[in-house]
Amino acid sequence: MPKDSYLVGLIGSGIGPSLSPALHEREADRQRLRLLYRLIDIETLGVRPDAVGDLVRAARDLGFDGLNITHPCKQLVIEHLDALAPQAEALGAVNTVVFEDGRAVGHNTDVTGFAASFARGLPDAPLERVVQLGAGGAGAAVAHAILTLGAERVTLVDALPERAVALADSLNRAFGAGRAAAASPDRRAELLAHADGVVHATPTGMAAHPGLPLPAGLLHPGLWVAEVVYRPLETELLRTARALGCATLDGGGMAAFQAADAFRLFTGREPDAARMLADLTELAGAVGARN
Repeated sequence: MPKDSYLVGLIGSGIGPSLSPALHEREADRQRLRLLYRLIDIETLGVRPDAVGDLVRAARDLGFDGLNITHPCKQLVIEHLDALAPQAEALGAVNTVVFEDGRAVGHNTDVTGFAASFARGLPDAPLERVVQLGAGGAGAAVAHAILTLGAERVTLVDALPERAVALADSLNRAFGAGRAAAASPDRRAELLAHADGVVHATPTGMAAHPGLPLPAGLLHPGLWVAEVVYRPLETELLRTARALGCATLDGGGMAAFQAADAFRLFTGREPDAARMLADLTELAGAVGARN
């Protein structure tokens, strides 16, 4: 039976600017719940990403109800969990951990979050040839989502080529041979010249990792550009793409919709996803106005 008081948190690196605490706490307030959302920043703590297992155990022992997990711990956390929901197991990445009867169970709400955001923000985008930058934890979720939405072929480009190859192999097993491929970064110009769109799923562009994930000259008006980063909502990539006339999708929708799914897992209550998206837009705008 759902309670009326919850303690949750976020484990990741450089997460000080995260809007997750406000998103979850605002929705809880509207539902007359008490929810406290804490940031557990490994950078601030001075510990390595592989300390995530110790942090998860400590949170469970301290009475947390659950945790969100973000870069760079979404894959590292798996070996420290007692069970995985089917989607998290298929992805090999976890962004939400729920403590149930002393057990830590991993989930992934990034897939549904990105799919809902893309369907809402780029409903008519062509999906024959998609290039995705990044094959880490967020990249795995986004690639699954874009293929589920009907993409014919996704080509993965990652700074770690073996990671792109491993994800492509996993996607082909799940969706059918030929649906995914891996390519080295030196092929970006060739790939983007013939692509319908590009999905960006690396930390570049975040407040702690500013910059562009690719040379600006590789973008052209025939591309749509979808971003995973949501803080800031307008990354340098999106600003550059919009100036060229590209259709764009910011990371706010994915952040809000995955947060709504996580809220449901944490509390057992049904969130208002549209209301949480409005919250995120307001919060991100307020932060941008201060900076």
